[in-house]
Amino acid sequence: MDNLDYGIIGNCRSAALISKTASLEWCCLPEFDSSSVFAKLLDDEIGGSFEIRVSTQYKIKQRYKKHTAILITRFEDGEHIFEVHDFMPRYVKGPSQYYAPPEVYRFIKHISGKPRFSVHYDPRLAYASGKTETYVKKNFVVSLTQGEKFETVFLYTSFNKNAVVEGREIEVTENGYFLLAYNEKIFQPSTRKTYLELERTKVYWLNWSNKTPNYKKYNAQINRSAITLKLLTYNKTGAVLAAATTSLPETIGEVRNWDYRFCWIRDASMVIKVMADLGHTNVARRYLQFIVDLIPDKDEKLQIMYGINKEKKLTEKTLDHLKGYKGSKPVRIGNAAYHQRQNDIYGILMDVLYAHLNKFGTDLENGEELWGITKGIAWIVSKHWR
Repeated sequence: MDNLDYGIIGNCRSAALISKTASLEWCCLPEFDSSSVFAKLLDDEIGGSFEIRVSTQYKIKQRYKKHTAILITRFEDGEHIFEVHDFMPRYVKGPSQYYAPPEVYRFIKHISGKPRFSVHYDPRLAYASGKTETYVKKNFVVSLTQGEKFETVFLYTSFNKNAVVEGREIEVTENGYFLLAYNEKIFQPSTRKTYLELERTKVYWLNWSNKTPNYKKYNAQINRSAITLKLLTYNKTGAVLAAATTSLPETIGEVRNWDYRFCWIRDASMVIKVMADLGHTNVARRYLQFIVDLIPDKDEKLQIMYGINKEKKLTEKTLDHLKGYKGSKPVRIGNAAYHQRQNDIYGILMDVLYAHLNKFGTDLENGEELWGITKGIAWIVSKHWR
């Protein structure tokens, strides 16, 4: 697919896509499968975005901070240099407890000189289905829509709020921040607190990546792929998403545009097998618990896919007001494919169950339940394929 070049940030609760020029063009809050706050990816006119704009004299480079999910975009015009560090907070709060709020941070790091930029802040809540109103308040900027669904989102910043909303030019002489939050903050954010969140999130990802083995060849690519797969896991239930997006077409201009923010048993099982082989056994454990929760009865048939919160009915609808990626309509949410059959899901899932029952042995908390599910699947397959 041409020109689809985005960085992904996330915290295993939701994710955001950011262009090579630091334009935030896809983000759903508070969860992966919630309605969008920004959806320029699917409609460059009404979808909404959060852009950092500079003059054409700036050279722009982008990279990930090594071994993390922190995306850094560097803007340089001679001696005038600044960076945007984009991330969604995720770090350990206690035993098996993670802090992962529905928030996007944009830490503005002043490097040298007096660089200047302007902001195009244009949230379009609820898939841009109605008018989004934005108001500047004392401590934040609030955006809301009152269409079919009432939604709000809050923007906190160290910069002049009116200048931000009006798109006026801002001069950077010190570090600053933007915080996009789904919920109103109890305690006022600050640049210092933003930096602390950045460092905590960095440490989390460095520790996580340290579990991935080192390889003589393609080590950087393997590590980055592992981080990306981790970003597509949903910590709350253990589900693994096929993608963080909806309605990106298989072919530009055609209609095969599906919502992939769901957990396909076959695809997720393949991901889990790889992640476990890379040493990320906690991802595997949570996914296996997801499977246990899905099948309370031994003779229950598996669907090919489920919602990330274990939903079994995934009603599909089209959003006709959005023109789609590069005009590729329709834009769909939900997925009617949950009615379909994929007979190969049983073999792949059984392979994962067998491997991990052997690998974890008596240390696997839900081992007996998984063994019961394994026998149940074998019974279902033998009954229907004889």
